[in-house]
Amino acid sequence: MSSYRSLARNHDFTALWIGATVSELGTRVTTFALPLVAYALSGSTLWAAAAEAVYLLGMVAMLLPAGVLADRRDRLRLMRVSLGAGVLLHASLAAAGIAGRLTLPHLLAVALASGLVAGLFLPAETSAIRRVVSAEELPTALSQQQARQHVASLVGGPAGGALYGVARWAPFAADAITYALGWMLLGRVRADLSPEARPDADAATRPLRDLGEGLRFLWAHPFLRVVLCWSPTANLAVNALFFVALLRLVEAGFPAWQIGLAETAIGAFGILGALAAPFLIDRVATGALVVLVAWSFVPLALPLALWNHPWALALASSVGTFLNPAGNAGLGAYRLAITPPELVGRLQSSMQAVSMLTIPVAPALAGGLLTLLGGRDAVLALGGLTALVALVPTLARSVRTVPRPARWSVAAIPDPRPAHTA
Repeated sequence: MSSYRSLARNHDFTALWIGATVSELGTRVTTFALPLVAYALSGSTLWAAAAEAVYLLGMVAMLLPAGVLADRRDRLRLMRVSLGAGVLLHASLAAAGIAGRLTLPHLLAVALASGLVAGLFLPAETSAIRRVVSAEELPTALSQQQARQHVASLVGGPAGGALYGVARWAPFAADAITYALGWMLLGRVRADLSPEARPDADAATRPLRDLGEGLRFLWAHPFLRVVLCWSPTANLAVNALFFVALLRLVEAGFPAWQIGLAETAIGAFGILGALAAPFLIDRVATGALVVLVAWSFVPLALPLALWNHPWALALASSVGTFLNPAGNAGLGAYRLAITPPELVGRLQSSMQAVSMLTIPVAPALAGGLLTLLGGRDAVLALGGLTALVALVPTLARSVRTVPRPARWSVAAIPDPRPAHTA
């Protein structure tokens, strides 16, 4: 496709994408290993769960201030500061492990700080992508982001397990190396990623006003307002449905390798979906694609309720997992296209923070329903919740009527790149 070819020739996007991909792979290795190391140090599943929880807490807590920073400071500098901090944090764990002095408080402190570092990176990266690619390239650029996440998820778990088998500190040493590589690769970005000029002289001293400006724009736009309400509820329903399915497989005594293969198959469908995403986004109206993705997980409930088997999970999840990258990339590209360049960081961080709020609640909801209703009825109840949530974008005219990218209003899609940029 022409968009793939043009992005391949885009030096700045390539450097940004490869640098972020390398560092994300290391992050997935570490997040896989964190609960294992916490359990090994404490012997407690509670502390094992806490290690991942504090990482997510740090990320969500940083997103809103990071969005303000992404609209006020040089984005490249913010990303490199984030990756540089990651080098030091994970190197400290590796060094403590080599010396035999790794402790649970040290691990939890680094998990929290790593979440803060990740939260600082995300809005700056999105703002940078909006700067270095054209409006026409946005859907393909975000599709490549989706592919990166699925590849990192697919490879990160096995790599983290293999490294943990070598030594407890090995995953953290690998993550420190990937952060360092990402830091060096981002140094190859040549574009000016400084913030847009601010006409008001006191803008630098009023971050709360800046945050409020972004939130007001988000809430005033009908499309963005619907997505803001829909995304956290969709995350809650779909993640709880998957978690119930996994818990039922564990309760039924299926071996870990079979469950792992099912997750690998689901990840493979996600990668294929990310590769197909630009084709789908070009040919299907963006609003229709979002509605289709919202409903794609509903049929998952019936086979999962009838057959409690790893391959039932893999096959039932294939359609939703395949379509999800196209829905995410199309929705994200349109959201960026209608957002003024000076508000991208704040808007993106607000959407991400709200969307992620319900993810930690999903396991508790899954466990509660499984205990109260039993496996089959819990799956059906969550399938019903997923269908109810899918009605939100389906009934929203501001979502349904969004056309294909070729028909997005040119006036609503300012191109922030300098005129001389290729």
